[in-house]
Amino acid sequence: MSKSVILQTAIPGLPVRRGKVRDVYDLGDRLLLVSTDRISAFDWVLPSGIPDKGRVLTQLSAFWFALLDEPNHLVTTDVNAMDLPPEADKAELAGRTSLVRKTEVVPIECVVRGYLVGSGWKEYRQRGTVCGIKLPPGLVESDALEQPIFTPATKAQTGHDENVSLERTVEIVGQRTADELRRRSIDLFKRGAAYARERGILIADTKFEWGSVDGQLILIDEVLTPDSSRFWPADQYQPGRSQPSFDKQFVRDWLETTSWDKNSPPPPLPDDVIVNTRQKYVEAYERLTGRQFAG
Repeated sequence: MSKSVILQTAIPGLPVRRGKVRDVYDLGDRLLLVSTDRISAFDWVLPSGIPDKGRVLTQLSAFWFALLDEPNHLVTTDVNAMDLPPEADKAELAGRTSLVRKTEVVPIECVVRGYLVGSGWKEYRQRGTVCGIKLPPGLVESDALEQPIFTPATKAQTGHDENVSLERTVEIVGQRTADELRRRSIDLFKRGAAYARERGILIADTKFEWGSVDGQLILIDEVLTPDSSRFWPADQYQPGRSQPSFDKQFVRDWLETTSWDKNSPPPPLPDDVIVNTRQKYVEAYERLTGRQFAG
């Protein structure tokens, strides 16, 4: 690959915690979230990265934070406005770094589903429900739901997040917070999906994360990106089958054709899979923002 890939960052003097795709630096009352070009699939971080992926995710989230106008944790994505150590490589960090307020993270993944797909479709075929929510009979794969549904999950440190009922959510965070999470997550999904639909993208589902600051719930993490959502091209949408998507489906599909057992370190990705995946991320960004991606 000719384009450079940032798999790991280092800012001298700052403590860092590395997630699957982000490096998180602690500044006391604030954090630096650096989106690398790492990509994960089937709960493994792959040895190959996707060029510009971190910049797409950071800049698309910043776009949505501004557009949705929801109280959130973002302070700035301008590295020149950040108080960084002089040794920090600003060129490497530019476009992929968010300075955010530190919050008390709500331990619930706020998943909202607008279409019958993925694990929801699998459960529906078996029991006629999605995360225990009864749906009308006769639906097919990728059908649009009459109204988006809120299907929370617990935030797992390792492995898949685990779907939980609304009752369990109430036990974890309390009735008032659970009600607010559901109401605001569904509202955000509806507003984001309506905007995206006008630009030729269907948002099948997504997950939001929330944090608490001074007793107020604010939106945190990333928002409506190809990593946190399923994006489908509207002009190719056809219920009754799986849909093409603007995410890492090229990666998943290729891995499924290999002999990888999903229990040992995964193989490196071939160049064509890397190129096609980058192209989909960039296309999603450009469609949604109306801007040319500058890297």
